[in-house]
Order: sequence, then C-alpha cells, then structure tokens
Amino acid sequence: MSTVSEPEGDRALAGRLLTPEAVRQRCGELFALAQEGRLAGWSLDLARLPAAADLVTAVIRQNYPSLEVPFHARWRHFAIGGIDRWAAVQARDPRMAFDLAITSVLLDAGAGMAWRYRESGTGREFARSEGLAVASFAMFTAGAFATDRRSPRADAARLAGLTADDLATGFQVGPGNPLIGLEGRAALLRRLGGVVAAAPTVFAGRPGGLFDHLAAQADAGILPARAILLAILHHLGGIWPGRETLGGVNLGDCWRHPGIDAADGLVPFHKLSQWLAYSLIEPLEAAGLRVSGIDALTGLPEYRNGGLFLDLGVIRLVDPEDAAREHAPGSPLIVGWRALTVALLDALAPLVRDRLGMTAEAFPLARVLEGGSWWAGRRLAAERRADGGPPLIIASDGTLF
Repeated sequence: MSTVSEPEGDRALAGRLLTPEAVRQRCGELFALAQEGRLAGWSLDLARLPAAADLVTAVIRQNYPSLEVPFHARWRHFAIGGIDRWAAVQARDPRMAFDLAITSVLLDAGAGMAWRYRESGTGREFARSEGLAVASFAMFTAGAFATDRRSPRADAARLAGLTADDLATGFQVGPGNPLIGLEGRAALLRRLGGVVAAAPTVFAGRPGGLFDHLAAQADAGILPARAILLAILHHLGGIWPGRETLGGVNLGDCWRHPGIDAADGLVPFHKLSQWLAYSLIEPLEAAGLRVSGIDALTGLPEYRNGGLFLDLGVIRLVDPEDAAREHAPGSPLIVGWRALTVALLDALAPLVRDRLGMTAEAFPLARVLEGGSWWAGRRLAAERRADGGPPLIIASDGTLF
C-alpha cells in the first residue's frame, strides 16, 4: 500500500492554506472561540455589530450617494484629490495596468504617521496609503521600474536590482520624512523581480505578464476571482519574507495561533495578496473579461477594518494596557485581532446590504469594503487618536499592514 510522504503531505497542506477558503475557515475557528469567551486577549460583544453596520452604511451613503460603489482596489488611490492619474496615461494596456497594480500594492504596507509625499505638478501633499499610491504611480510613470528607465512598465531585471536608496528618492524619504519598512519594501520588489524572471512561461519577463496567464484560464470570457488569488499566491508566493513554510512552500501572510485545532496551528490571511487580487479585477474587466464569484475573496485584515470593530467595542482588549504596548505581527493578540476582523466583515456585510436594500450579487463584500468599512475605520481613528493611527501598535517591516 502506498503512503504519502511527509514532504508531499506538507505541500498538500500548503496548497490548502493558500486559498481564500482556508482564510475563512481558520479565522472562523478563532471567531468561534471568541463567541465562547475563550479567545486569549479578546472579548466579543456582537450586540455592538448593528452600530457598526449603521456607521458603515452612513459612510457609504455619504461617499457614494448613488450607491454606485466601485470595488475596493488600488485604483481608487490613483484618483485621490479628484485627479484620475491612470486615465491620463497614454497607450494603456492590461499588462501595463498589471505592472502598476502589482508594484504599487506591494509598496502599500503602512507608511507610519510621520511620512508625507508632495506631488510634483500639483504641489499637493499626501500621506499613508494615498501617498504611497501617488508616489509609486509617479515612480512607475517615470520609468523607475523599467529596464530603460523611461517607460511606464515594470521589468524583472530592473526590479531585481532596486535598492532602498532608489525607493527613498522616489518616496522623498529623509531625516525629517521617515518611511517605515523602507528596506523591507525594496527587498520585496527585488524578490518580485527574481520570481518573475524565474517563471518566463507565466510572466514573460514582467509582472504584467500575469494578465495573459490569467486570461488564458477564462472560460467563455469568465474568470473566477478565486483564480486570480490562487495565481498570485502560487506564482508570487516566493516574494514574501521567510516566515512559515511547509514542504518548501512559502506560506506568506500565515501565522500560528494556539487556538487553532489543527496540528499545524496556522492561520492564513493573505492580506496584500487579496488586496492585489481585488485590484486586478478592473484591468481584466477593462480587457473584456468578466470576473465572477468576487465574494470568494475575504475581507482584508488590516488596521482600518480591524480598528472599526475595536474602536466601536464590537471587540475589546481583555487587558486595556495592551493598547499601549508594541506587538509583533505574529503575536497571538494580533493574529486573533486579524482573524476576528475577517469573520466580522463577513457578518457585517449582510447587515449593511439590508440597510441599503441591496443584494449580495449587486453589492459584494468588495463594495462594502470600499464604500464604507475602510473609511469608517479611518474616520473613527481620526476622531479618537490625535495622529489618526491604528488602535494597536504593531512592529512593521513594510510587508504586512
């Protein structure tokens, strides 16, 4: 009788963890513990969830009175300040859009509260995710990611040689304008260049080659959103810093928690990968494909969505002093917070739809995220903390939040 070797078994488990279903299932396990009052560090008050739905609904109506809400995607940030920067780029094609989205999303981890970017031409100053978007857009269109240093594209060879100094110049980093995780961001793009170069049949020398790989999977012009995420997780997984691996497979944004029943104890989130998957939907649809099953992807476990629930008391710290301490991203407290965020976003979405009179098909989670939950989390942060920062302090390397 044949048996599965340990490496083969580990690789099979890795494959299961690199799915949105595993994100929901493992986060659901920790959510169930919280419902029983057994999730270390956290208490749960679901009676406060309707208030969160009320706030998110109000924010959606304020941001999008017509309720024509786009998907949660990087493209929104490229239009900050009422300027549609992407629309102004000439000779656009889906590969160029993929190049831009992939590089910009990978640079989108938290910037810190002190960093600012002043846009040439407009003189406008931007911070946080919008600033990172405008800065990365300017670098992209100036050819900073291209081999010829002129073209608006990204090439594997150029990315593989990108330095922290290159990013510091593009992001206007200096002694009075620090950016968290600068070297981590540069290293991430270098690894992106290496991964892309190593898989010519998938990428053809540039991140944007992933468009052709995905388009070839479409059936009658329809591509499941899940397929976008799986392609990102499997073909770009090697870019993530060394964290958890199984059978030689890099699991990326996946962390251990003692509350998980499975022997491996792992909780996957794939936050930046899912943010990227959401951001690749529009270029695919602009090219004539239809993306289906968008709700197969999960909510994003980052500090705006997580802050929404913490600031409104849907979840509470058992020890209030934890709010003043710095936490490693792999600590049980932070893993638990992120898991609760994923599960609570799934619970929040139908309440918001009911209040808006919308169906799940017309108003998937990607619209709930963009229209309201992320913005509501930011609004609460601005009201409750002088710097508008997250409710918990997390040690960041520029590759996670």
